[in-house]
Amino acid sequence: MPPSRLSPRRQASSAGATAGTRSSVADACPQAALRRESGRPASGWLSWLLVGWVLFLTMMLVGRAAGLDFKLADTLYHLQGDAWSLHHAFLTEQVLHGGGRMLSQSMGVAAILALIASWLRPAWRDWRRPLGYLVLAVAASTLGVSILKQLISMDCPWDLSRYGGARAYIGLLATRPADYPDTACFPAGHASAGYAWIALYFFCNAIRPRWRWAGLCLALALGLAFGIAQQLRGAHFLSHDLWTLMLCATLSLLLARWLLPSSVSLAASPSSSISLEEDSHA
Repeated sequence: MPPSRLSPRRQASSAGATAGTRSSVADACPQAALRRESGRPASGWLSWLLVGWVLFLTMMLVGRAAGLDFKLADTLYHLQGDAWSLHHAFLTEQVLHGGGRMLSQSMGVAAILALIASWLRPAWRDWRRPLGYLVLAVAASTLGVSILKQLISMDCPWDLSRYGGARAYIGLLATRPADYPDTACFPAGHASAGYAWIALYFFCNAIRPRWRWAGLCLALALGLAFGIAQQLRGAHFLSHDLWTLMLCATLSLLLARWLLPSSVSLAASPSSSISLEEDSHA
């Protein structure tokens, strides 16, 4: 007998039922969707990252040619009476420098404790990977900046004769005189205590996407506050902070692409985390 033919209306109904079945299966088995998502090529985001670095380096070259570092530092220095009067001020040294470091360290300890709790409490197991990423990204950003500070010798503004110090300015790529002491003023270490938390954007995107911009704003606000405080004290030029910002953002992005390809996809559906928990208890 010839195969029966469905009417267009029945075909549409059948297709809708099939799509609904596939959708329900995907909701019930988010792991399969995660595997498909993590298999997508990474060429797109990598291209954007390379473009970002090209634009950043171009901006640094233009700023160097225009002398933006010195123009801003000159203004801050003159506003303080041709001295770094805020070097030991309570707000800049005690609150924003010392207190800011303690705040960032406390946030790090809280993240580590939450990661440990995610291993002790089965109900928190879906948070392990995002929390592990957050701890690793913040540590990598601060440690990376610290290592570069030890490898690259550049003077702080307060070290320069232009601002009451004893040494002439030596550029980043210039040969440093042998009798000059090693210094650790580049990139900006204290600003990394704030900008390292750019990882909050990716962490929040993995667990609660609607919080990701708040996490990014918090990190940028901390980095700006710490960076401006150090510039007012004569500890860093503007470019030192910008390099720290770019390095922290790059490390956070690279680690997110490595550790969070599945978690970011999972968080795209508000009910997916609930479905995952229900499946685990079934």
